[in-house]
Amino acid sequence: MSLSHQDGGDAHEHRQAAADAHSHAGAHSHKGHAHSHAPASFGPRFVIGIALNMLIVALELVYGIISGSVALIADAGHNLSDVLGLGVAFAAAILSARAPSPRFSYGLKATSILAALFNSAFLLLVVGALSYEAIRRFFEPEPVAAKTMMIVAAMGMVINGLTAALFASGRKDDLNIRGAFLHMAADAAVSAGVIVAGLLILLTGQLWLDPLTSLIINAVIIAGTWSLLRESVAMSLGAAPERIVPADVRGFLVGLPGVAGLHDLHIWSMSTSDTALTCHLCMPAGHPGDEFLMKTAERLHERYRIGHVTLQIETDEDTACALAPDEVV
Repeated sequence: MSLSHQDGGDAHEHRQAAADAHSHAGAHSHKGHAHSHAPASFGPRFVIGIALNMLIVALELVYGIISGSVALIADAGHNLSDVLGLGVAFAAAILSARAPSPRFSYGLKATSILAALFNSAFLLLVVGALSYEAIRRFFEPEPVAAKTMMIVAAMGMVINGLTAALFASGRKDDLNIRGAFLHMAADAAVSAGVIVAGLLILLTGQLWLDPLTSLIINAVIIAGTWSLLRESVAMSLGAAPERIVPADVRGFLVGLPGVAGLHDLHIWSMSTSDTALTCHLCMPAGHPGDEFLMKTAERLHERYRIGHVTLQIETDEDTACALAPDEVV
């Protein structure tokens, strides 16, 4: 944690701020460092997930072409996008663990946000192309080898289910991990739908069931991807994570002993798993000391999982801070 002071403030407070910034730098960076490396532990799981999904992509594509099933090809396309998504998320997890540099003072943590944004946008692009092909099949139906379709889809369901299980434990703490989990879980459900479609075609001979199933698959993909897209866009724009209510954090800080008011409160995502906060606290009784700053950072981490905290202390309520209005940034 660090403490800074606005340029032009009282010289004594400025020196105190600099001293506090120096004394707290080690403790703060240690907490952020440990937290940001959480996704790295999923490295072997990414490798296994990518390998399993490459296998099912090859099987579904080959047998989708052989059987003439656009639903099976659609599922192969979805799995291919997941392979790319897992690869991008894996690369982002590695990059986000790199040490900061003078130019990239936060390191490359934000690459995980870019990865989530890319994955969601790419997935929607794939869905558009597959939906076009499915609609075309309504007007130009083609024969489908239903048994082959069912067997390969069953294999896909098992593999996707196993891959989803690899990421289940980390889905609550990281948007990338959650994206991987949701995609794999959705794929398992989608493959189950393909099996049902194959059975219905086998029993009824109605070929339109194949493109219909493909469109249903695509609708499921869109529904599961929309929240990922919305959150990744919000994070890339510096929004507070959805799990954090800024008003609650403001109330917590105002309620601290000695705090008469606050302004310039900012909460944003440094990555898909790291959150930062900066704020000016007005404390008329004087600078509260290192222990107050350390305890406040610890409590913010415990209550809101905010790991990078910067607090500026202002002791004169009459000081006209240039950043006091909420609309000023």
